[in-house]
Amino acid sequence: MIEREIVTGRHSILVREAGDSEGTPIVYFHGTPGSRLDVSFGEEIATALGVRVVSFDRPGYGGSGPGPYSLISIAHEVDALADSLGIGRFAAFGWSGGGPFALAAAAVLGERVVRAGVAGGNAPFQQVPGALESFTDNDRLALSFLPDEPARAAEQFVIGNEEMLQTMMSVRDDEQAPWIDWLWGETDPGVVSDPVLRGNLFSVLHEGLRQGPMGVAWDNVAWCGPWGIEVEDIRCPVHLWYGELDQMAPPVNGEWLRHHLPDASLVVYPGEGHLVPLRHWEEIVGTLTR
Repeated sequence: MIEREIVTGRHSILVREAGDSEGTPIVYFHGTPGSRLDVSFGEEIATALGVRVVSFDRPGYGGSGPGPYSLISIAHEVDALADSLGIGRFAAFGWSGGGPFALAAAAVLGERVVRAGVAGGNAPFQQVPGALESFTDNDRLALSFLPDEPARAAEQFVIGNEEMLQTMMSVRDDEQAPWIDWLWGETDPGVVSDPVLRGNLFSVLHEGLRQGPMGVAWDNVAWCGPWGIEVEDIRCPVHLWYGELDQMAPPVNGEWLRHHLPDASLVVYPGEGHLVPLRHWEEIVGTLTR
């Protein structure tokens, strides 16, 4: 495993490389909240499969410098990261809030992305029928500032979700992380009760949130508002994985994406929730690099 700081021109980005350094590359986009450590649990699997996993903290998360961003700007950041690391073509994979970023990379970077994958990620809220009905009044107020005032929208997301964000921030100080049960206990009880996997979740979130909640706010700006891309323009194969019981990103998101992507396949795991990669990492990595 190697970690290094790469300056892309707009931000200083902390990058983690794991698995087989000479292997087939996957660029991983972490969740919301999350960090470059999201899939550190699977590094031995990646090595065994001959896969090089490149993950990075988005601005304001973990060890990356803070600053505004969008789906499209992160795609360009990844383009620069790949150049710096000597990577040509690669697979893009995003879990949860990272899903839209992986799709944006596939749309923006064209043939450089050979395959894309999403596990438990949202489809465009603006386009999925009924999706905006789940938004609070504050979220709608934040969205009203887009696309012209993204910084104001980010600030409003923080103001209106202060209680939830403060609860999330408590993970930095409490290794038992009670809100992990609150978020995932109902649909992923087997995962959050496993001491090894629970410890991994704590490490991921402790690192991701160490600078504060602004990364979460900019994620919300990036994929709650207009995406700035059309998923219909993505030409590489896209693989979709969802848990049947996922309440954070229900499988209807995967169904919408499968219907609108030109080349997509969807797997829905019966009885599972949002933490699909923790149980199916080998399958996901193998599919994206075959």
